[in-house]
Amino acid sequence: MRPPILRRLFRRVASAAALGLLAATLGATAAAQPAAAAAGGLQQVTGFGSNPGNLQMYAYTPAGLPANAPLVVALHGCTQTASAYYTNSGWPQFADKWGFSVVFPQTTSANNSLSCFGWFDPAEDTRGKGEAASIVQMVEYAKQQYGSDGRRVYVTGLSAGGGMTADLLAAYPDVFAGGSVASGLPAQCATSQAAASGCQTGPQKLTPAQWGDKVRAAYPGYSGPWPRVAIWQGTSDYTVYPANATALRDQWTDVWDIGQTPSSTDTLPGSTTRSVYNDASGKPAVETYSVAGMGHGLPVSPGSGDQQCGTTAAYFLNAICSTYYTGVFWGLDGGTPGGGGDQLPAPAGVRVTGTTDTTAALSWNAVEGAASYAVYRNGTKIASPTATTYTDTGLTAGTAYRYTVAAVDGSGKAGTASAQVTATTTGGSTPVKCYSATNYAHVTAGRAHMSGGYVYANGSNQNMGLYNVFVTHTLKESPAGYFVIADSGCTTG
Repeated sequence: MRPPILRRLFRRVASAAALGLLAATLGATAAAQPAAAAAGGLQQVTGFGSNPGNLQMYAYTPAGLPANAPLVVALHGCTQTASAYYTNSGWPQFADKWGFSVVFPQTTSANNSLSCFGWFDPAEDTRGKGEAASIVQMVEYAKQQYGSDGRRVYVTGLSAGGGMTADLLAAYPDVFAGGSVASGLPAQCATSQAAASGCQTGPQKLTPAQWGDKVRAAYPGYSGPWPRVAIWQGTSDYTVYPANATALRDQWTDVWDIGQTPSSTDTLPGSTTRSVYNDASGKPAVETYSVAGMGHGLPVSPGSGDQQCGTTAAYFLNAICSTYYTGVFWGLDGGTPGGGGDQLPAPAGVRVTGTTDTTAALSWNAVEGAASYAVYRNGTKIASPTATTYTDTGLTAGTAYRYTVAAVDGSGKAGTASAQVTATTTGGSTPVKCYSATNYAHVTAGRAHMSGGYVYANGSNQNMGLYNVFVTHTLKESPAGYFVIADSGCTTG
């Protein structure tokens, strides 16, 4: 039961069709106003079409961009603007680096009091209607004016923008080659304002086939090819609950007819678990990225590293550069869509070979074709050794550090990151703590994370079973932030 003040706030938000996305947080900003002027290289475009959804179009096109370059459409969340998404998401950075245009549609308080895209409204999110039709008109404008390649058009969005992204992929699979949904909703989860809040806190318990049917019904008679879909979700998101990521996974794997068992799972920077679902040819068709402990927002990773991007701000959360991994998944880096193409594989055999109070030594197996290696500590790049060993220095005693390693080719392009290993420096105080709770409670408390409907202990990544309140485990924490299953007994001290 919500406290009275929250009930009153929820009724006001719902009545305005804002439905709690992003603005559900009590600290949300006031309704966004249209950007008065383009920031940096962001330019407003007028006259792009009949614009039935009453949207504004902003675009960023790098100087000297050749014809037939890809196009990315990036949709902001509630209370945000196109300018904020341009500034903080990292998309302009990779547009410059890899060569593509970005369109930033913007809705305003004239459409919705909290500037939310209408992902729940059939008059706005279905083929040929409202905001969805306006966005497709922007795509057509970009193809004509910028020479964008119609075969390589992609759409991404956060929260309400993520919900609209899923709806666009369903309604226009002939327009979009791929999509990326961040903290968003499955396609056609809600078809009315009243049903939207239920999607946010826990979508309908449908089978994968039923979720897939919602996509197939959005453009009847279409049989493929289907868009490749990336799904980003924080395990501590209490605005758009993690169950939505599972529903999205079920929906798009069913559309691709590939089942819900991942082809592979690995660990990326920022305590992120990636699960890959390959198509019949062995290329990734759907990927889920579960960011342990992250709340509601788009994961970014400020810095100068090859795999870093963005700026932290409200709903732009410091964890991992989702833009980089999404772009590689789509093939924007020059690789093969859905596979990264010529990307070097992850180094095998990453291991901790020794620790002191202030150092941690690592080694790994060589990768053929690697000119050097990128070493990441807790998701941040710290070194570029050419050898297959590295010793990290200046660490704190009695502290756990997480490391991944990626091979870097002669052009400076980093490959897939390795599985994560944890090194704990000697000395210091490392008390043992024990926690017995349901899987749901462990995730909520930040001791574990969810991926693909299953729960994994933070640190050890041990599989704890299904994400629900009916499975109970005891977790032992030692050192801080590193948990292992200890159902047979856990002694503190």
